[in-house]
Amino acid sequence: MILTDEEKRKIESESAGYPQKRAMGPESLKIVQRRHGWVSDEALREVAGLLEMTPDELDSVATFYNLIFRRPVGRHVILVCDSVTCWVMGYDAVREHLTAQLEIELGETTADGCFTLLPIACLGACDQAPVMMIDGKLYGNLTPQKIDEILARYRAEETP
Repeated sequence: MILTDEEKRKIESESAGYPQKRAMGPESLKIVQRRHGWVSDEALREVAGLLEMTPDELDSVATFYNLIFRRPVGRHVILVCDSVTCWVMGYDAVREHLTAQLEIELGETTADGCFTLLPIACLGACDQAPVMMIDGKLYGNLTPQKIDEILARYRAEETP
């Protein structure tokens, strides 16, 4: 058993408000991810059972949403926007600087498990392009210097 009793209660309680349990799929996956950081195959199977879905049906929901992580991620997830606007405003330089500073490529996690770097189609902040989001916090008008300052703050939080 992967899910806690609390997670199961929350999923069952919230699914009661939906006409069909399966409609609770995305929210159920978020409940699991909040505790574990990602959704394992085992957790997905348990949630699918609660929602009266097959694991394959729920996995198709999980893989549709780019903010549901189906493999382990770092303690901080960096989403770097690669939309047309960000691309025009300097996405390539931002991506290159991030990959150099973190010593990883898109889709990878740093060796210390601190950061995972993922592309995302749009963060909805074209007026601040180029942008990235770390753990839900948006950072815009990115430059190499600004990226270094942001990463330094997150690294400082990691130091005891």
